Amino acid sequence: MSDSPPSASVSGRLGALRARLPDTRREAERLLDRVVRENRFTIAVLFPLVGAVALVGSAEGWVPEPLAFNPWFVLFGVLVMRSPLVVGALPALDRRAVGWVGVLIAYTYAIELFGVATGWPYGSFEYTVSLGPMLGGVPLALPVFFIPLVVNAYLLCLLLLGPRASNGWVRLASVIAAVVAMDVVLDPGAVALGFWSFGGGAFFGVPLSNYAGWVLSATVAVAALDRAFEIGALNDRLRDCEFMLDDMVSFVILWGGINLWYGNLLPAAVAVAFGVGLVRADRFDAALFTQWR
Repeated sequence: MSDSPPSASVSGRLGALRARLPDTRREAERLLDRVVRENRFTIAVLFPLVGAVALVGSAEGWVPEPLAFNPWFVLFGVLVMRSPLVVGALPALDRRAVGWVGVLIAYTYAIELFGVATGWPYGSFEYTVSLGPMLGGVPLALPVFFIPLVVNAYLLCLLLLGPRASNGWVRLASVIAAVVAMDVVLDPGAVALGFWSFGGGAFFGVPLSNYAGWVLSATVAVAALDRAFEIGALNDRLRDCEFMLDDMVSFVILWGGINLWYGNLLPAAVAVAFGVGLVRADRFDAALFTQWR
């Protein structure tokens, strides 16, 4: 038996834990990089596969209460799948970037609250499944769902455009097209699950006006992201960080699979097209899958 008093033992364990924690921002970034890199397959492939099965099972009545569409499980899964994007962007995040991301968060709440109240610009809709605490009919966690979508589109366009991404108009047009295409995948799948409802629409239950609304939101997002980040620094980080777009890999697997289950073949095909784009950008890479073996 040890003669050390309990307080000394606890202090020793806390000291050992403290010694393993990073002391600087750079060390913390390297630690998070390593954690994400070593768990890429789990985060980017297994989580969306399990998520797709759980969401379809909830919609079909196979998952019992309180697990069906449990908002905390949904939010946890989304946060895990977002982690490669967040960790990848951390080195490029400075005070200016935080400020402009804050502007984008404020816009996200404002346009969604206005949309729920008026039906503009996305068309009349309502949330029909709880996504956690709500404010004015809008989930408090909304930025977790919305902002990564536009950031992923922005980063993918930077990769695929190469030097042409330095042209602001080319960058804007490309990101708008990518964001609208991502919503072509997202909204039909979400409507099929019953996450939200537009009360009907010409495109798999989604009104075409919804996509005009996304043109507006994508334009605002590009304007904010252009001011938040220096494109050269983002390109350098994208080149060095192979997992930075793993959240989009998750998006393809999760929403492509859900659309395929419900027979939404065009949205599923668009998801596959994003998968092809990720392969071309060397982000749906072999290293992601070698961890499975």
